Amino acid sequence: MQSINGHSAACCNIPPVVSKGYTPKGTYETIGGLKTYVSGPPSAKKAILVIYDIFGYYPQTIQGADILAQGSGEEYQVFMPDFFEGQPARLEWYPPVTDEQMKSLMNWFAPRKPDIAIERIPSILKNIEEKHGEKIWGAVGYCWGGKVIAITSGANSPWKVSAQLHPGMMDVEDAGKIAIPHVVLASEEERKDMDAYEKELKVEKYVETFKDQVHGFLSARADLEDEVKRGEYERAYGVLVEWFGKFL
Repeated sequence: MQSINGHSAACCNIPPVVSKGYTPKGTYETIGGLKTYVSGPPSAKKAILVIYDIFGYYPQTIQGADILAQGSGEEYQVFMPDFFEGQPARLEWYPPVTDEQMKSLMNWFAPRKPDIAIERIPSILKNIEEKHGEKIWGAVGYCWGGKVIAITSGANSPWKVSAQLHPGMMDVEDAGKIAIPHVVLASEEERKDMDAYEKELKVEKYVETFKDQVHGFLSARADLEDEVKRGEYERAYGVLVEWFGKFL
């Protein structure tokens, strides 16, 4: 993988990844009526909104949020709202291999389109800034959250820079409308969609497909007890830290 700046110690500078029994560095607050995970120094003028995948607050996702908050020379405050309000999808439903799993997943998705997050983002950012002060914003989304980020990264975006991690519901029309520096870190399962998607990205970008990694390898489905998979998790977060350090 080519580093953004030709060479970088970003992957080495992120906090050590904990393979099991991770202790969150942040706290939970109620912001805009939603439980929200908050990590990083309150004095930070820059912030990152993280939108989780369909499985919600998993330790691997929370650890990722903490890495973003701590892994750079910059100070960032990271916010991850609970858009599913305590009702995430169950990990055992995915990937759906039985009719029952598919039915459960589809029933869960029906009232939880990306719009439920998109519509609330302006008020959430307003409420955060009322409580924590004005911020310069970046955004990261996993899977379902990646779709939210893609749609909100167009003209007049609240973000200066954004990223999709193992994105879900990919649409080349979304890519063509993205108007800010953008990262896409895909798993092997998205490989077939990546060439067309990347061609439509007309902005400064970093796109990589992580060979042999499963959808969710940076969030709920990350197997951090496996040395190789943990290494790719670390490497991917190093890319994000470097990218946000450059553009936010």
